Amino acid sequence: MYSYPFHRLAGAARKLCILTAGATLALGMAGTAAAQAVAIATSGPGSIYHSSGSVIAKLLSDKAGVKATIQPFASPNVFVPSVDSGEIQLGTANIAELTWALQGEEYFKGRPYRNLRGIGIMYPLRSAIFVRKDSDIKTLADLKGRPVVDGYSSQKVIIPLLEAMYATVGLTRKDMRAVQVPNVVGGADAFASGKTDMFFFAIGAAKPREVDAAVGGIRMLTLPNTPQALAAVQKHFPPGYIRLENPGPGNIGVLTPSYSLAYDALMFGSTKTPDDLAYKVAKTMYESAKEMGDAFPPFKFFDPKQMARSVGPLQYHPGAVKFFKEAGIWSGK
Repeated sequence: MYSYPFHRLAGAARKLCILTAGATLALGMAGTAAAQAVAIATSGPGSIYHSSGSVIAKLLSDKAGVKATIQPFASPNVFVPSVDSGEIQLGTANIAELTWALQGEEYFKGRPYRNLRGIGIMYPLRSAIFVRKDSDIKTLADLKGRPVVDGYSSQKVIIPLLEAMYATVGLTRKDMRAVQVPNVVGGADAFASGKTDMFFFAIGAAKPREVDAAVGGIRMLTLPNTPQALAAVQKHFPPGYIRLENPGPGNIGVLTPSYSLAYDALMFGSTKTPDDLAYKVAKTMYESAKEMGDAFPPFKFFDPKQMARSVGPLQYHPGAVKFFKEAGIWSGK
């Protein structure tokens, strides 16, 4: 549409434009006051964070008077700086990523993000390696010498997870043929297109269901459930633990009882996130366990009474702590 140059308008017309713009701005501000507008940073479509953020955004809009929208990125190590600075108010990530970012370690080395604050634990992130249902790869040890996803240039947290899984059967990443991918969604796509013999993903996410349909079925490879395996996991990924997974509608690719590598996922914000917003997010999550579980299967593992469990060294946001105290679930850590 053509716009007439503002500087060529007559004085009266310019005043009218200014008054009109001012009225429009006032209306916009009134609309913002009616519904608090916020963004939730997530990973890309198909990821477990994207689906989780979408569920919480809808609940905030429906229940808390917060106009929440999803802002997808490649991964948390891309969007954590934006949440830390207050450019984005909320995000979804796991405890390892947030601890590393807070302390300036791993792929945040030398760049600590001290403003990060927890708002509530969502559920255990249950991660696994998947192969085709009819593959001759039956155990993790069978991956030796095979083409596998690796690299994760925009999602570096996956590397220690892979190293932890391989270590449970005495392997390292060097024992396989690396196929470079940017993130978990890219890895799943590489697998579906036949470039790799496996892919890594969170159990219960949308993408494994898509891949399952595309290749005629996928199958999870179990971790050994032994003290030695747990020690190997925690050497490479200290927040991790081994968790039993059972077949079910939300566990695509889990064909028999199998063991995953699990760790906690959180909603988080920063010191720049308003107290009232953190309070509303914590309260909405606490009161919406059933709705969240019905909307997205991983939330069936959300435990309102455990959402304030210690995630040290990460501190909880004061707004969230206010609600935790009201709900009687605050331990003071």
